Order: sequence, then structure tokens, then C-alpha cells
Amino acid sequence: MPDPATRSEHDMLGTAAVPAEAYYGVHTARALTNFPISGETLAARPHLVVALAAVKQAAAAANTEIGALPERIGSAIVAACQEIRAGRLHDQFVVDLVQGGAGTSTNMNANEVIANRALEVLGLPRGDYATVHPLDHVNLGQSTNDVYPTAVKLALDAHLGELLAALAVLRAAFEAKAAEFADVLKMGRTQLQDAVPMTLGQEFGAFAVTLGEDETRLSEVRLLLHELNLGGTAIGTGLNARPGYREAALAHLRDITGIGTLVSATDLVEATQDVGVFVQLSGVLKRTAVKVSKICNDLRLLSSGPQAGFGEIALPARQAGSSIMPGKVNPVIPEVVNQIAFDIIGNDVTVTLAAEGGQLQLNPFEPVIARVLSAGMGHLAAGLRVLAEQCVAGIEARREHLSAIVASSAGLVTALSPALGYETACALAVEAHRDGHPALDLVRERTALTEHQLAALLAPDVLTGRERARSR
Repeated sequence: MPDPATRSEHDMLGTAAVPAEAYYGVHTARALTNFPISGETLAARPHLVVALAAVKQAAAAANTEIGALPERIGSAIVAACQEIRAGRLHDQFVVDLVQGGAGTSTNMNANEVIANRALEVLGLPRGDYATVHPLDHVNLGQSTNDVYPTAVKLALDAHLGELLAALAVLRAAFEAKAAEFADVLKMGRTQLQDAVPMTLGQEFGAFAVTLGEDETRLSEVRLLLHELNLGGTAIGTGLNARPGYREAALAHLRDITGIGTLVSATDLVEATQDVGVFVQLSGVLKRTAVKVSKICNDLRLLSSGPQAGFGEIALPARQAGSSIMPGKVNPVIPEVVNQIAFDIIGNDVTVTLAAEGGQLQLNPFEPVIARVLSAGMGHLAAGLRVLAEQCVAGIEARREHLSAIVASSAGLVTALSPALGYETACALAVEAHRDGHPALDLVRERTALTEHQLAALLAPDVLTGRERARSR
């Protein structure tokens, strides 16, 4: 007796049982057996699921428009895709993100879910592929090799939009602190040694500027994701795609996604084998992660102690820092962002090797590229918002401590060297370091500079360059 809990489907390898309630089919069922790898399914990447549905919707609309697909079937496929883009049936995208076959299992999963939902739209049972077939109809004029990279690019574009928004939030948080700390004088450092005075506002302003630079770089690479090989089918020659399909599919995809800058690659054969855009995106993402991690290192260092370290700023306390040391508070928010950065830096090696490992007309390793890039951008976007909201927004300056450090630092002598001469200034600085005397006390004792001259030379606007900036 047939098992009512399953239905039988067939492929080139024979028949296989598929859960009766499943929207996926035999190709997906085989992938579930073949790739129990990471435990992360397509459903864990909703941007990718939505992107796949957008590509399939555009293809169905294009094939209907050029007369390759009956209106009734095309409309049912479009309706199914619209539902998936709205969030339905994501739990049916069950194949592992890490898979062999250059994304074929992902494409098959999408084809089968869409076909079976389209059948329901038409009032027919799942598995009735004589009416709506996953490959003959949903995949008409397509190949995994143009569908999958197109969907991956659209998904990464969505991730990039979220990352750029998070970067803007963090940049704004640093800009607010730069304004708040504009009058807080402190010692700048080079090689961890006292250098010359600056303001805490300048330090935080520099953090904001460096984040803004990366917003620009990420926006530039985002445009490169908009060059697509859709319509190239298997290797870029367009085999089995009807005349007019490529242009119509791209036009529909622009309308569906709202991305008006989507364009077709000049050479689809080259575009089908090339994954250079992912290498470039990974490199820029790594650059951003490295710079954010460096900022987190600075925040941890500036807040270290607080008694036995720098202790120049106080990070907001977010949780107890130890199970044994009472009262200890750790910089947990910068620490978690550091770890996100480490992961992205390692993932860049994965992308590099996957890109280099491609052969001839196709790179079969795009699934791992898609997995690590989407994960990295998702984690970094979340981390940046946490850093802005749970850390930067609550940072306080230890003003009295900073003022005392500036007053006692031999670094002030640098500002006086034009008036004293380098040799005299150097001797005073060395003596101050050696004997632990405040440098300014030695200047008053050993030089002819008056208090009026010292006040002019050591005015905060002079020390920090703000006077020069206003005169430009």
C-alpha cells in the first residue's frame, strides 16, 4: 500500500519518496541526503530566498511576454513567486548552503517549491508536473549557472544595503561624541608613547571619517553587483533561451527589485565564469572589518584599567565581567565586534581560494562564497548597530584625568620647541621623563618664557590645530 505520508517522484536516477506535505521535490530530497554539511539551510538566508523568487518571477513574466509560456501557467508561477517574496514558504527551502554542483540544488529547490505552489494556485495537487513542471516551466530559458549568480548578487545587494545603513548609524554616533568631546584636551600617542596634544573630539571625529570612507568604498562595489549574466543559461551562450528573453527578463527584474541600475553583462560567457566581483566585495568588506576592529582596539585601550590602565574614557557597563573578581567590567561590546572582524578576515581567504579554484566556463564554488559573504555582512551590520547603541552612545570622558595627563606630559614640550630650540626642548623632555617632573614646571624653571608666552603657545586651539584650520 502507498504511504499516505509521502508521494513518489522520479528523476534521472529513478524514483524517490518525498513527504506528501512538502513543496519541494525529488531533486531537493536527494540534496538533503547528499549535503548534510553546515546545518544552515537556504531558509537561514531570507535575502537569497527572496532573490531566487525574484529571478524566477522575472523569468516567468519574460517567457509569458515573448510567448514561450502559456499565460495561465506563467501567471500561476508569478503568483507563487510573489508569495515567497512576501515571506511565505521559506521553510521549504531546505537544502544546505554548502553544496556541490555550483548551486544546482539551490536552483532545483526553488524550481520545485515554486512549481508546487503554482499547482495549488491552479487548484491542482502537488506533484502534478504534467501541468506545471519545475524544469520545463519554472526553469524555462534558464540554467543554474545564470539563475544562481544573479540571485546571489541580488541577495548580497540587500545585505550591503543593511550594512551601509548600520555604518551610517555608527558614524553618526561617533560624530555626536566628537561634538560632545570637542573641548576635551588629551595627549595623542604614536607607538603607544606620548606624542602631542589633541582633543578627544578629534580622536572620535577621526573614527567617524574613516567609517565614512568605507561607506563610499562599499557603495562603489555595490554597483558592480548589478552586472548580471541572466539569459546566458549554461555557459553564457544563451542556449535554450528564446529571442527577446534576456532583455525582457532583465526589464522585469528591475521592476520587481526596484534596482534600476541592473544591467546585462557585455559578454555573458565571461560573466558566467568570472567571480571577480565577489573577490572585490570580500576585499572591501575585509577593509571595513579591519578598520572597525582597529577602532574597537582603541576603545578597549583608551578605557583600559580603569585605575591601572589608560582610563581616559569610560565605556558603559553592560554586564558583570567576572565570576571571581567582584566589580570587574569588561569591554564586551568592542570584543564581540572584534570577533566578527576576525571571522570576516578569515572568510576573505575562503573567497579568494574559491574564486581561484574555478575552471574554464564556470566556477563551481559560488555556494561557499555566497555563504561567507552573506554571513559576514549580516554579522557586521548587526555588530555595528550594537557597537553604536550599546557602547559608543554611552561613552564618557574622564575629563579631570585627561587634564592631569596633559599637564604632566613631556609631550607638551614639542609645542614649545620652535621657541626653545630642539636641543633645549629635548633636554627638558628627557629630564622630565627621567625624574618624573611635570615638563611645564621645568620649562618655567629653566627658560625665559613668560606665562603670557606659555599661555599663547599652549592654547588648546594652537595645540590641536583648530586655529590653523579656522584660518584656512
